[in-house]
Amino acid sequence: MCGITGFALPRPTETHPAHRLAQGGLLTHRGPDRFDTWSSPDGRVGLQHYRLAIVDLSPAGAQPMHSADGRYTVAFNGEIYNHLELRSRLAAEGVAPSWRGHSDTETLLAAISAWGLRAAIEACAGMFALALYDRAEQSLSFARDRLGEKPLYFGYIAGALCFASELKALRAVAPSPLPLHRGALAAYMRLGYIPGPQSVYDGILRLPPGTLITVSQASLSQAQLPQPEPYWDLGRIVQVRAGHAATLSMREAADGLDAVMRTAVKGQMVADVPLGALLSGGIDSSLIVSLMQAQATQPVRTFSIGFAGAATDEAPHARRVAAHLGTQHTELYVTAQDALDLVPRLPEVFCEPFADSSQVPTLLVSKLARQQVTVALTGDGGDELFAGYDRYQRVAQGQARIGRIPMPARRAATALLRHMPLSLLNGAMRLAGNPGGLRNPADRLRKIAEVLASPDASALHRGLITLWEPTQVMPSVRENESIFSQELPPAPTLVEQMMLADTLCYLPDDLLVKVDRAAMAYSLECRAPFLDHRVVEYAWGLSLSQKAPLAEGKGLLKQVLERYVPRPLFDRPKQGFGLPVDGWLQGPLRAWAEALLAPEALRGAGVLNVDLIRRRWHEHVSGERNWQQHLWTVLMLQAWLEHRP
Repeated sequence: MCGITGFALPRPTETHPAHRLAQGGLLTHRGPDRFDTWSSPDGRVGLQHYRLAIVDLSPAGAQPMHSADGRYTVAFNGEIYNHLELRSRLAAEGVAPSWRGHSDTETLLAAISAWGLRAAIEACAGMFALALYDRAEQSLSFARDRLGEKPLYFGYIAGALCFASELKALRAVAPSPLPLHRGALAAYMRLGYIPGPQSVYDGILRLPPGTLITVSQASLSQAQLPQPEPYWDLGRIVQVRAGHAATLSMREAADGLDAVMRTAVKGQMVADVPLGALLSGGIDSSLIVSLMQAQATQPVRTFSIGFAGAATDEAPHARRVAAHLGTQHTELYVTAQDALDLVPRLPEVFCEPFADSSQVPTLLVSKLARQQVTVALTGDGGDELFAGYDRYQRVAQGQARIGRIPMPARRAATALLRHMPLSLLNGAMRLAGNPGGLRNPADRLRKIAEVLASPDASALHRGLITLWEPTQVMPSVRENESIFSQELPPAPTLVEQMMLADTLCYLPDDLLVKVDRAAMAYSLECRAPFLDHRVVEYAWGLSLSQKAPLAEGKGLLKQVLERYVPRPLFDRPKQGFGLPVDGWLQGPLRAWAEALLAPEALRGAGVLNVDLIRRRWHEHVSGERNWQQHLWTVLMLQAWLEHRP
């Protein structure tokens, strides 16, 4: 895990601001062990690398690295977990070079020299983002891993093609402030994150997961960007495999999953530095730690954090799982002040507006783990692969029930729920037992009202994941298109359509952004065995009834985990990893929020519906409604706008 930056100029010049990338210091947190830079003989191309040494700590693993034949130079961020297998294959084919060290980067370069870039990355199992200069073709290529674990931003700045692992590096070398992409901000208001490939800046893009792109000298001279070329297409894999899903028994499906997960976990435990795991006590992280401990020769180091008195405190669950497995467990209970102290850092850490409130506990647990280890395995990806989110079943069941109600009746019910007094709605929900234990149960009914008149499943799903409706909160801006603003992608069932949409958008653009930025803020490498493409392809080769038997989310995962951990230790409702933002906004964060939500501050953005936001702020602080997610989205935007140069 590292940081990379670089540039390509249409013609040699020593005065272009892109050369500031070669001065270093912009992404030191991603690679504190070493910074190196390389330039082509004519000075037209530059690659820089911030190293967090994980495999081959010697100078032989330093980058930018040149291929043995001298044709290629690469700046590489990530890990190739099967690189020793690739070395064996290269040797068997008689094309292995004389190895200088044992780094996976050297293996990757040898594979590129032997097979070409596309064939080489197709053979890799790993997470990565890379920039590759080809002297023979005088071209610069980029590639990103299949699921989007590692980031890569690129675009033209003052005529130079610039790229970086994080936007802050590109922002620092721009001769003037980069223009905002208003459509991306509108999409952010809907989702709480900016969906790719667009970034918050107009003209700066994210390379989509599972794609590569090659920029020739001709394209560079015309400031053009070719369309990214997919080398792995999950949507196509889902459609092809849907026609012949495996007809395995549940026992056989569990055996196969156990085996492919063991392989992925074992490959991701290879490191020349201390390694551990983030353990929440939930199904996903518990399975990862179980498979680690089953293949380890000593207790695995595990880490969790807790919030005293919080309803979402998972530390006791993690503690019990760790005790059963015999891990070397470290637990830290943090105070509200510990979390609040991080809030001013969030715009700097995440580089663009980002409003997943679990960003704060993710930062805290990353800081805790980094005190003992350099690499940590996580359970990310399990929900998307094995139907773990409650909303999957809610949408499927809701669509079936709503579809039986005539549209005029649904519209009438929507109007009634929208206009019924909140006190009456809260009373009715409490009489019904207040499912979910919400402080303002009327909020759930109002949400139902918003989606009740949805004409189809795509609209219903979009309504449930929408925070602010962009046409209301940013009426003068056209929303940037994303998966969630269109029809759900094709898959065998509605639930699998939602799973696929989340894997293509929510996973890489929210969850993996959160983990990457939070972990790298403390120079910690996180690895996600569920996102090994062999695990992903195995999971999508199973039918939904095999992955989630009897509509039980993660049913197959539970069967595998039960082989290692007693079911009572993990089988409980999903809690999540959030924060008590609602109470904080009424208490310790109120002054901070009030300053950012002041009318003059909101007008500074130039596009926000000030009256709507102020009304919801007053409703929240009065306790009339719970708008925590909506307000956190606005606050993270406002804090980011205030922070950017």
